[in-house]
Amino acid sequence: MDLMTFLGAATGMGVIVFVLSSGGMLRFLLNWEAIILIFGGTLGSVMIAYPWAALKWVKSSLVMVIFPPKRAPINELIRAIVRFAEIAKRSGVDAIAGELRSSPHPFLTDGLQMMLDGVDIHILRERMENDINTTRLRHQQQTNIFNSAGTFAPIFGLLGTLIGVVQVLRNIQNPQMMGSSMAIAMTASFYGIFSANFLFLPIASKLGYYSDEDILSREIIAKGVLSVYEGDVPWLVSKKLEGYLSLALRRKAKAGKQGA
Repeated sequence: MDLMTFLGAATGMGVIVFVLSSGGMLRFLLNWEAIILIFGGTLGSVMIAYPWAALKWVKSSLVMVIFPPKRAPINELIRAIVRFAEIAKRSGVDAIAGELRSSPHPFLTDGLQMMLDGVDIHILRERMENDINTTRLRHQQQTNIFNSAGTFAPIFGLLGTLIGVVQVLRNIQNPQMMGSSMAIAMTASFYGIFSANFLFLPIASKLGYYSDEDILSREIIAKGVLSVYEGDVPWLVSKKLEGYLSLALRRKAKAGKQGA
């Protein structure tokens, strides 16, 4: 389990429960009408916005947030690629076949296997780029789904508030009915804002982080495999990958500043 996800969830829930219980409001929040409106409405909007081909991966994305996949660090990938370059220079490219089991990433294993199978370098480059683009698109779709849910939920909270206000006005001469109507209005806003900022948007942010990490690993692998295929010496392979990593990190930092 991802420790930061667990600690973040425990901290956020603890603060909210403490504040609500201190004000005596905790027992008023269990309003099924508001819960059904917010989560049901958000689910319906997401289903309208995205096809089943994208939605079928939502379960896997949620599992990834709680139990992130174990990926080899970038530095370990670079060392592995340089080691394969050393083997290719010392004993020939075919000698890599006996070391494929030690590959730290499936994408690296696939790329090296295609190289060993004699796939033309231009076809190999195209296949690896297509794989990276497809993976990036799939990850972006999952991030967008949760971003959209984070956008829809507060709007349904506002809708619930409007419905509650209308019910208050209709039952203005019935204090008991006015109380239940105001409960819907207030709890709908709470669930809309809470679900967006504590569930959907944080999940989208974490998926985006994992996506950037995975795409960068695949790009490093693609550059490394092609460099080995071209017969570069291990020292040059290492410098190419380190240079590309530094460039990618600078671009990411620049994009983050522009986004802020």
